[in-house]
Amino acid sequence: MAINFGEKKSQEHHLDLIRVKEEEEVAKKTADLFGLLYVDLAFKPIQREAVEIIPEQEARRANLSAIQKGGDSIKVALLDPENQYAKEILENLQKKFKEISVFVVSARSLKKAWSNYPTAEAKEKISGQVAISPKSLEQFKASIASLNDLKKNVDMISVQKNVSSIVELLLASSLSLKASDIHVEPEEKNIHLRLRIDGLMHDVAQFDLRIYNLLLSRVKLLSGMKLNIHNIAQGGRFAVTFENFEIQIRSSILPGEYGENIVLRVLNPESLLSVKELGIRDDLLKIIDAQTSRPNGMILVTGPTGSGKTTTLYAFLKKLEKPESKIITVEDPIEYHLPGISQTQVAPDVGYTFSSGLKAILRQDPDIILVGEIRDFETADTAIQASLTGHLLLSTLHTNDAAGVVPRLVDLGVNAAAIGPALNMAIAQRLIRRVCGKCSEQRKATLEETTLFKNVLGRDLEKDFKIPVARGCGACSDTGYNSRIGIFEILVSNIEFEKFIASTPSITEIRDFLKETGMTSLRYDGFLKILQGITTLEEVNRVLGS
Repeated sequence: MAINFGEKKSQEHHLDLIRVKEEEEVAKKTADLFGLLYVDLAFKPIQREAVEIIPEQEARRANLSAIQKGGDSIKVALLDPENQYAKEILENLQKKFKEISVFVVSARSLKKAWSNYPTAEAKEKISGQVAISPKSLEQFKASIASLNDLKKNVDMISVQKNVSSIVELLLASSLSLKASDIHVEPEEKNIHLRLRIDGLMHDVAQFDLRIYNLLLSRVKLLSGMKLNIHNIAQGGRFAVTFENFEIQIRSSILPGEYGENIVLRVLNPESLLSVKELGIRDDLLKIIDAQTSRPNGMILVTGPTGSGKTTTLYAFLKKLEKPESKIITVEDPIEYHLPGISQTQVAPDVGYTFSSGLKAILRQDPDIILVGEIRDFETADTAIQASLTGHLLLSTLHTNDAAGVVPRLVDLGVNAAAIGPALNMAIAQRLIRRVCGKCSEQRKATLEETTLFKNVLGRDLEKDFKIPVARGCGACSDTGYNSRIGIFEILVSNIEFEKFIASTPSITEIRDFLKETGMTSLRYDGFLKILQGITTLEEVNRVLGS
């Protein structure tokens, strides 16, 4: 029997139309059921810039898409109004937009909206992604074992004028050398490249103006910054994707005398540590376990910028994350994405600050709250109240030591009598460099050093004890150190402490009180790590002062 292919094709087309009609009817009924609007995106314009507001992976997971935006309003199309992931995304959008219009659509319409996401080929240009192949990464790691190796590679690529290779080189090298920041600094005659490794800046290389201009444009393009603006600071973010993982790069552009300074902060998820990996002593770990197990109260981590406070807080969150607990954060910015935790980011331009964010979080019935920083009375007062009303609240405060927490909160306007009952513990910390395991040596402590150790530790040490010396080799780029570890002191609030601080004592009086009650200091912890062969006396004195 002869087959009429034209007739068969016509029948298939007719069936497709029926399926489309049925699909749209289901979407209409769903919209009516939930009191929402319905739209067929086949007949409605879709803005690509609106679609890209929601990351593609999140949009597909939640079966929704932003379709139009204008000013403070946004329109969102979704498949299932009861999808929990969709609800979370809509809640986050409410913090950025004053007006949100929600439409129910069919799966066919949703696919049309998703088609506006850039293809894999275009992602690097449009959505801020740099892909580095496993082969390239292995080549970079094999050829760059030290800063000297990096300098040679930068010099070679600079001669070739290949800016894409320089970007890949810098990003891959930051992983190989464990650099936290990449700095590109224009000077009068040359462009200076430096890396921050283990907290200290290291000179790498210099290159010419042409390479710098190409690199600047490249960073701006990846970060979503304005290319033609040169006289104001700009910030952005982009991703570097490898075969099995992804790192985020936080970029900052700052105008200077000779051009725009570029700083790239490398947010490597592999740098996230567990509580046990932070370098906390066993006796202090028992205190932390006890205080983080309490259902309510406030835990504050203090120290200057770059002392590892965020790493410590994230380690606590990883420890506390359980299916039966609701954890919400408000951060500035979100540095690492943690599974199982609802994270939000401050947006001062739309009124979402630490203070307003904390108040909004309290309406979400959380068990555990993280506030990125307490920096004003309103945030401090709300945090105190949250701690007293059944929530465990974690945050940071800028003080030099744990004793400084009370005077700092009082300076912000908090009643001293309220601090004791709300506070579980305050942790002060610093980061010190570890001696290189390949080149470090031991030497006998001098008589003066023996006396110093006895005074700090409060006990005699064995005669002729030894302490580490940093030497320097190719493995540590001749620094004598490789990686960092934390030193800590912990203030635990109790009834005696509550009574003591109610009279608003001075910081000197608080330090004396804590010393009498047995709290060990940052220097005490640092000196123990010297005796353990982890670091040097010079390094502890560099971080804490001699």
